[in-house]
Amino acid sequence: MQHEDPHPSVPTTLVPLRNQVFRSIWISTQISSLGWLVQTVAISWLMVTISASDLMVALVQAASTLPVFLLSILAGAIADNFSRRWVMFTGHCLIALASTTLMISVGLGFVHPWLILGLGFLAGCGFALNDPAWHASVGDILHKRDIPAAVTLLSVGYNIVRSVGPALGGVILAFFGPLAAFALAALSDLAPLSAIWRTKWKVRSSPLPRERMATAIHDGVRFTAMSLEIRAAIARATLFGLASISILALLPLVVRDQLKSGPIVYGILLAGFGMGAFIAGMSNGFLRRITSQNRLVAFASVACATCCLSLAFTSSVAVAAISLALGGAGWLITWTGIDVSVQLASPRWVVGRTLSIYYALSAGGMAAGSWIWGSVAQNYSLTWALMGAAGALLLVAAVGIVLPIRPWEESDQESSDFRAPELALDLKPRSGPIVAKVEYLISDKNIDAFLGCMRAKRHALSRAGARNWTLQRNLQTPSLWTETFRTPTWMDFLRLNHRLTAADKEVGQHLLALHDGELSPHTVLSIERTTEAARTRASTIFSRPPR
Repeated sequence: MQHEDPHPSVPTTLVPLRNQVFRSIWISTQISSLGWLVQTVAISWLMVTISASDLMVALVQAASTLPVFLLSILAGAIADNFSRRWVMFTGHCLIALASTTLMISVGLGFVHPWLILGLGFLAGCGFALNDPAWHASVGDILHKRDIPAAVTLLSVGYNIVRSVGPALGGVILAFFGPLAAFALAALSDLAPLSAIWRTKWKVRSSPLPRERMATAIHDGVRFTAMSLEIRAAIARATLFGLASISILALLPLVVRDQLKSGPIVYGILLAGFGMGAFIAGMSNGFLRRITSQNRLVAFASVACATCCLSLAFTSSVAVAAISLALGGAGWLITWTGIDVSVQLASPRWVVGRTLSIYYALSAGGMAAGSWIWGSVAQNYSLTWALMGAAGALLLVAAVGIVLPIRPWEESDQESSDFRAPELALDLKPRSGPIVAKVEYLISDKNIDAFLGCMRAKRHALSRAGARNWTLQRNLQTPSLWTETFRTPTWMDFLRLNHRLTAADKEVGQHLLALHDGELSPHTVLSIERTTEAARTRASTIFSRPPR
């Protein structure tokens, strides 16, 4: 890990830019985002002009977010098992391919609604590969104390571009046509490809062999499912994405039907959305100091609800722009807060997978929301769709009472430096099942504290891969307690111990303090063996006729 800024003070939003690798990729990403936003304006307006279906217009947003829902979990496992740098490069290659194909298609005069959605889906596949790898790489490139600032910078940078890109897209679309917009997007995709190709960063490699994809996905899903903080953050993100995507999905219809305007106004309104997000991003540190992160995310949902209500009833471009600035602020605060919460709650060995699950479910919420609000607008009215989305956003704000977002705080993310014990048997990586037993001597006065520590240890071990964890009390010697758990193979046992963080090992220190024995408790390892095969072979031998 590269630590170019060892100063222990609390980082500002711009501190991560002191790191040359982060700065290079961040700047190139903004260039690519500028082209993507110009292309998005052109695609959305092109769809409005060639299709009379409100649903098809709303599905433009769904086309690029659906692949994130379908592929992100696989992409997260790939990011945790392969070079994140090359995963990012592959993702940007897919995005460049989609933009170039769209440019060529428009240049040849072949434009069809399903072709637009299909190429949007291809670009979404590129984002599904790139985003978990890039966000997980932030923790590889920078010190963990800089992660909140870096994630905020990622959102702020995108929204700086958002405040310029849509307006630029509207101007290009109005004066030069969609072909020029798609050509600019295709050229901008070269920037991140060049930056990723030129830069390298150190990543702490695992001494263990690469996991199989199915196992990696299973372990990532299990860890996420057993992490209360991550589950709460992902649930909030999914619900927020479902409701808040209405702002962007229905905005072309607002411009066309309510404001009676064209692509320039559409670009200006998207720029207002981006400007609001930019201001919120630069004020994020101040806002976190005056209120909790959970309340901040709830207020952000209320801001987006206010935006939807304003858009439902206004016919003024100025009012719509101010409303969208408020919605953009709520958008950035929510996604930044949830992203950082997931990152800080995830150890390095699984961060790509937890982020990918977060992206998958939030993108699934946005894809579903695009279809839902588009269907409501088509079957009822645009006003009803925006009002329904506003009501849903207010419910999302209320969900914070039962699903709070964790405070941003520095936590241990490094895996342990576990060394495999010496064995008398020559085990293969797939030998197993492995049984681990640890015995403790606990006095009656320490039983409650011991059980509390054991609950924490069970949770830590189970998240890392332990199976069938049990705790037994000896009936003849009540002070003797035995902890038992299993792993399917010897390699799974090694992975489990490499995954335990310093925070997990603190539980072991507490248990050691409660132990009354003269010798410290140690782990006894066994391998399970069945007698069924031996019985079968024996019966075969004894059933042979004598010679």
